[in-house]
Amino acid sequence: MRMRFKPYARPELLACDFHVHEPLTHGGHWHELYARPDQPWHLELGCGKGGFLAQIAPAHPDINYLGIDITDKVLILAKRKVEAAYAARGIPADNVKIASLDIERLGNAFTSEDRVSRIYINFCNPWSKNAGSNKHRLTHPRQLLQYRQLMDEGAEIWFKTDDDDLFRDSLSYFPAAGFEITWQTFDLHKNRAGLEPSAPSTRACSASRASPIKALIARKGPDSTVTWVEPKALAKQQEAEDDAD
Repeated sequence: MRMRFKPYARPELLACDFHVHEPLTHGGHWHELYARPDQPWHLELGCGKGGFLAQIAPAHPDINYLGIDITDKVLILAKRKVEAAYAARGIPADNVKIASLDIERLGNAFTSEDRVSRIYINFCNPWSKNAGSNKHRLTHPRQLLQYRQLMDEGAEIWFKTDDDDLFRDSLSYFPAAGFEITWQTFDLHKNRAGLEPSAPSTRACSASRASPIKALIARKGPDSTVTWVEPKALAKQQEAEDDAD
């Protein structure tokens, strides 16, 4: 369902202390935006209406969080939900930020100095209508290679989806991009072993759902484990080899 334009969204976000107004200007200095910059930094890519961020960030003040989505009309809902969650606990929202960014172009906003300990991808667009759109998936290898630039070896991606095709394909995407899948389940309702007890789901893990929630944890491995090559680069490589012959 297409979300209506919200004329109040931008002014309200600009008045919010934990909204990053100009995200493209902080490359290499994201940690400095937080009250405790030395804490681990976790990203949620595609934070949507903020349900996950509002649960996890106030519960872990020893970790800094950034929720990213592409439009203000979605981010305003996350802002309000996060704001209410901190107010309910009576604590300042000083370990959380939200920002409007195109996730496919994170390199425009971050540098290798912006080190990430964990990335969450929850119920992203499966882009399942045709094979040509798969490259837009947030778990596609070309996206995972982009995230790798911000992650230390051993850092993790936590991924959840209720789309069968996306999850099945992601089981091959992660290894191709040099990530080791250390835990997975095809039904999060029946198997949460391996997840932290406090890790929220953001959607009810109901046994009555038409499609169970699938989840995995993938750990960044050495660069030598990356096997995926961008198709255009592969074509050029093949052309060069043909010319050499």
